Amino acid sequence: MILPESPKGCPMDALLRLLKGHWTPYIIWTLKDAGPLRFGVLRQEVAGISAKILTERLRLLQAAGLIYRHYEPTIPPQVTYGLTEAGAELGDALGGLYDVACRWHKASGSP
Repeated sequence: MILPESPKGCPMDALLRLLKGHWTPYIIWTLKDAGPLRFGVLRQEVAGISAKILTERLRLLQAAGLIYRHYEPTIPPQVTYGLTEAGAELGDALGGLYDVACRWHKASGSP
């Protein structure tokens, strides 16, 4: 796993710098929830993201060692993205946030 430099030297600061992108945690959560996905399907699942931003975020997450990219040289080419072991660990941590979100959603009386 490769984390960005932290001016404070703090591991949490470095992790938050990696996750600070608007779509980054959402991509990780989607891959945790749905499993490995092809690019087009992942773009549909992460509603509202552009292809350019999704590509940038996937490259960032791949460089950090959180996701893998599997390329099949077929016609048309098939590219699948999924979580690495480190990405799955982070996905599990996001599960705690999901639990909080569900409790708060229920407490607010939202349907």
